[in-house]
This record gives sequence, C-alpha cells and structure tokens, in this order.
Amino acid sequence: MAKKLGELLVKENLITPEQLQKALEEQKKHGGRLGSYLTRMGFINEEELTGFLSKQYGVPAVNLKEIEIDPEIIKLLPKEMAKKYNVIPINRTGSTLLVAMSDPSNIFAIDDIKFHTGYNVEPVVAPEREIEEVLKQFYEEGEALRGGDFNEILSDFNDIDTVDEEEEEVDISKLEGDAQQAPVVKLVNAIMMNAIQKKASDIHIEPYEKFMRIRFRIDGDLREVMRPPLKLKNAIVSRVKIMANLDIAERRLPQDGRIKIKIGKNREMDFRVSSLPTLFGEKVVLRLLDKSNLQLDMTKLGFEEDQLKDFKYAIHQPYGMVLVTGPTGSGKTTTLYSALTELNTDEVNISTAEDPVEFNLPGINQVNIKEEIGLTFAAALRSFLRQDPDIIMVGEIRDFETAEIAIKAALTGHMVLSTLHTNDAASTITRLLNMGIEPFLVASALNAVVAQRLAKRICEHCREEVPVTDSLKKALLDAGVKPEELDSFKVYRGRGCEHCDGTGYKGRVALYEVLSISEPIKELILNGASALEIKREAIRLGMKTLRRSGLNKVKTGVTTLEEILRVSAAD
Repeated sequence: MAKKLGELLVKENLITPEQLQKALEEQKKHGGRLGSYLTRMGFINEEELTGFLSKQYGVPAVNLKEIEIDPEIIKLLPKEMAKKYNVIPINRTGSTLLVAMSDPSNIFAIDDIKFHTGYNVEPVVAPEREIEEVLKQFYEEGEALRGGDFNEILSDFNDIDTVDEEEEEVDISKLEGDAQQAPVVKLVNAIMMNAIQKKASDIHIEPYEKFMRIRFRIDGDLREVMRPPLKLKNAIVSRVKIMANLDIAERRLPQDGRIKIKIGKNREMDFRVSSLPTLFGEKVVLRLLDKSNLQLDMTKLGFEEDQLKDFKYAIHQPYGMVLVTGPTGSGKTTTLYSALTELNTDEVNISTAEDPVEFNLPGINQVNIKEEIGLTFAAALRSFLRQDPDIIMVGEIRDFETAEIAIKAALTGHMVLSTLHTNDAASTITRLLNMGIEPFLVASALNAVVAQRLAKRICEHCREEVPVTDSLKKALLDAGVKPEELDSFKVYRGRGCEHCDGTGYKGRVALYEVLSISEPIKELILNGASALEIKREAIRLGMKTLRRSGLNKVKTGVTTLEEILRVSAAD
C-alpha cells in the first residue's frame, strides 16, 4: 500500500523517484507510515499530501483546527486503536461515524473501526500532524485532567492519612497537605472532567453524618455519580477551595469563588464555586459555565416563528423595556445574552449589571454586583445612565428602587432588558404594579414580557412514536389539546439508550410565552385589570402560552407530554 502511494506521488510529479527511495529506506529502518517520512524529510508538505490523498481517493479533506470535537465522540474509539491507525472520530450521524485519517486507503483500519464501534465508517482525510495533536489533546492532556476511573483512583487512598471529620480543631497545614496529595488532586480532576463530559450544569459535593456523595445535575435532574469514603470529605472540599482561591481555614461562613481550567488548546471552562457550612461539614456546589456550549443563536433557543418575530421586534425598538421571567435555572440569562448578541454592534454602547457575570461577552461592558460594598443593581443602574448608554441589561429587578430607575431609563430613550421571578408573562405586569410602579409608567415603558421554562429534549438516538390510546387521548385533552387536533396529534418518547444513559432524554429546550404590549393590553393595564384578564386578552390577540408552546413541541417530537405537564400550568 505504501509503495503504491509513493508510485502515485512520483507519477503526479509531486516527488522524485530518488526522494521516494530515500523515504522507503528510512521507513524500512524505523517502520511507520511512508507519508510521515516524506513530509518529515521535506520532500512534500502536509497540505499537498492531504490534497493529493483527498483527490486520489475521492474523500473530503478537513482542517481539524477548525472543528469542535465532542469528547463523547472521541470515547467511541480506544486510545490504542486511534494511535495505531492515526485516526480520530470527529462526528456521528445516525449509524455513520465520520473518521479523520491520514491514510484513507487503509481498508484494514476502516474495517477494524467498523467492527469495534458497530458504526458505518465514513473516512475524511486530515494532515497526520493535526491528528496527532488532537490525539495528544484528548488522550494525554485530557487523561491527566480526568485522572482515569473513579474506582481506580479511590484505591490510591488506602495509605493516605486524612483529617478525622470529628476533630474540632483542624491543623490547616495538614489539611492543605492532604488536599495537595496526588490521589486527591486526581479524584477532584476526575470529578470535574466527568461532569464536563456528561454535560452537567452543576456538581454537588455533599457530606452527611454517615456518608458523602457527589451528584451531577444533568438536563435539570440531579444524579448520584459516586460516594467517596467519608474520611476524605475535608481533603476533597479543601482541594476545591484551594483551586477556587478560597480560605480553607474558614469553615463556618459561606464562600464564593471561581475556577478556570484549560481543556486542550482552544477550550476553557469556568466553574463558579459556592461553599456552605452544613451540619456535617461544608457542602460545595460548582456551577459549570461552558462558553463553547452557550447557545446565542436565537433561532435555536426554542422560540416559535411568530414568537421570535415579536421578541426581535420588541428588542429592536429604539427604547423601552423587555422583561424575561421564569424561575431560577430556566434559561433567562441565555435568552438575554442572545438578545444582547443580536443588538451588539459598533454603533451602540451596551452595559450590563449582573450578579454574578456568568459569561464574558466581547464588546459589552459587564459589571459584577457587590452588595457588601454598596454596588447594588440600583447603584450600577444610576452609574450606567451617566455613561452615555444605548442598551442596559439589569440582571434582576428585585425591589422598587431598581424597578423605578429601570422604568425611567426605558422612558428616556434607552432599551432596558431585565428579569423578574414570576410564573407567567401576564403576572409580571401585576408584580410591577404591586412593587409600587404607576400603571401609566408600566404601560408606557414595557415593549414585551417573555416567560420561559426549560423542558428536557427527547434523545434523538432512541426517539420513537407512542401509540395514541384512549387514555392518552384523554390526557392530551386534559393538557389542552383541542378535540379537532387529536387525530393528527403525534406523541413521542425516548426508549432509553447508551447516548442518554437510559433516561430517554438528552439536552433541553426552552418553552416561551411572548406577551407583546399592544394598545389593547396597555388599555387593560391603565384600567387596573387582573393578570387573568390580561392573559385572556393576549390569548385572544394570538399569544401562545407556555402550555401551547409546549404542546407544539410534543407534536413535533422535541419533548414528551410528561415534561410539558411538569414545567407548565394549564391555561
């Protein structure tokens, strides 16, 4: 096969017969791939070789530096096999695995990968050096961070003398020493890397009287992943606190910090760390902030077409206020960030006040709220108004003072974006009125109110249609499906597979309710109408409620009926 490649390169005048002979001699002495010797000896550059192989074997060439590869895809192939054939899996679609190879003519490699993974293999060609870099990034740097299997790591703790949890006075230097020992470092790294691979949003490290557990929040649900020995609790917590630059001697007061780690060459991950003293030790929660997974494309958030049109119209007005509402963890920040990304141009000045800043957005002036020194939302908002702003984002309206300044800013030529904790869009208006804001100010300032929730997505790999039985028809009618829709209404579920850990769900999607403040709605606000009256009028004018939005996603196979009943109330 190697000789054939050499002869083809000579035939195309890309190398000379003499150069081929020298490379073959080196290959004979040391073994390896002919292409590797040809490039290393300077007879042909990697781009030329890749282009030739792509043309010769009719497979596309790829630039691995421009591709974001999911670590879950890499895991489909063992390190030994990937290195043996110099290949890297880069994508998976249905039953087909896309594999980057430096030698796409290697039929043995393709057959071996197909046999091992059970997928049809579709080769693409990439430079050998790029494949080696990716292999090193994922298998060596990643392994150092992952630290291997949990059980394997835990076996390293047998000889470690850790702090007794019953000691009242703790030797800080001993605690610090325990936290820096290799097995502790390895275990904490493994926990963090495992959470990244599973796409968890939070890590919970929880000590109890008789045991300690680690749980990950994945797609909104907490799942237990391991129970380390209880004697390690102080060492594990101290290790996390050292990484977050927190005071390990302070174990009586809550603390907050941040950890930034680098994964490979081009990816950074932030962890927001919060420690809380509990009855049996400190509980630590790490919130994962993965900028590479931050979805800022509005069209992919979950808006329906008409809802997206109304939302975009509201935020593109020269002034006014747009509020996003929903419970904690419902994706409000992501919606606001996507709106700011849409509005962020060289012609506008955007300032945000957040508690805390979750993601750094280039070109936007972001301020971290620090209430303990007097930098509150209201104080930041006042300062913004002296900074010649066009667009202001306030993390949350919590009190009358912040609401009043934000409303006045919206009425004096600024676009103001913010959040409130209410159950639906209509009740946001009554909440502002209850805070003490005058009805005429609310009616004049508000452009739109968006309510949102997050529902789990059905796993695409095991989604199947559910037969619509009589009991399911009744459930659909009770959920709000119209009788005339029943015959065409389809319901889906996830069967459970290796991709979704048997849960049937993978990822989440947002449900939205967009209330545009039109003239009839303004009239109702001025007349002191209730939230129910405002909601009824908005539905009459064409507003899709959270429940209706959810039912549409059930019908299209995005989520399940159970999820919609869980996250939305009946209309």
